Amino acid sequence: MSRRDSLLHGVLIVDKPQGMTSHDVVQRLRRIARTSRVGHAGTLDPMATGVLVVMIGEGTKLGPYLTAENKRYEARVQLGRGTDTLDAEGQVTEQGPLPDWWPEARQEPLEHALDIERCRTEQIPPVYSAIKIGGESSHALARRGEALELAARPVRVASLVTVATDAEGWVDLTLDVSKGYYVRSLARDLGVSVGSPAHLTALRRAASGRFTLEHAETLAEFERTPSKLTERLLPVHDAAALALPLARLTTDGVVRARQGKRLADDDFTELPESVGASAWLDPTGALVAVGHRDGEALRILRGFF
Repeated sequence: MSRRDSLLHGVLIVDKPQGMTSHDVVQRLRRIARTSRVGHAGTLDPMATGVLVVMIGEGTKLGPYLTAENKRYEARVQLGRGTDTLDAEGQVTEQGPLPDWWPEARQEPLEHALDIERCRTEQIPPVYSAIKIGGESSHALARRGEALELAARPVRVASLVTVATDAEGWVDLTLDVSKGYYVRSLARDLGVSVGSPAHLTALRRAASGRFTLEHAETLAEFERTPSKLTERLLPVHDAAALALPLARLTTDGVVRARQGKRLADDDFTELPESVGASAWLDPTGALVAVGHRDGEALRILRGFF
């Protein structure tokens, strides 16, 4: 491992461009960072733009904890046409007229349809998705023409607001939703509720948990000025602090944690929360581990150097 490789550890927030997969972004950043230890948390479809959380070096260990938070999106849904992928990149599979009331699009029927989505607790994902079926992605099976019926998954909608509508049949929305929510499925289901086929034509992720566009830099800028990568890289402890509750170890507790020994309450100056994972910091604020309380035991989930 090169010296430069060993120094790059943290989380980068990229404003993903349209037309690239999340993996494409990771591959480009691997070349810039000169390390293979790069991954992403929370996939964005090629059509989508906005906040993509990218992890480098030790930051890759934070992956499971950076995807657990709500996501905020800006979306445009087009009524009158449905597609196989549920977005503008798919083939049109259905066409139909706009609802009779649509010129007055802010009437009660639209709000009623949105209320159904606001109350949604389960959602059927798109068949064109990265969900694994028998070890193979759903989208690969769908492209081979296999008939698929995906099971509904639990979701939560914290907020869903109409921003604008148009006589041509589109509606702009902002939404704050749980992990695992598909905005393409929202477009499909909204169309069903209003009685007109629909698909997603634009999507921008404005936030993933506490990581927002304010933290983001464009991929083009990183490629134009590689030093920006180091400048914009959030240290691992800062990224963990944005994603997880904090606990603080004593000096002796740090030693015991790094040695893999059993920890007790007196190894902490600030105890972990009783439920869920937390970031365990040393007295200087550096990240030592992500751990949690398991009954009476305090257990390390991932260690950091």
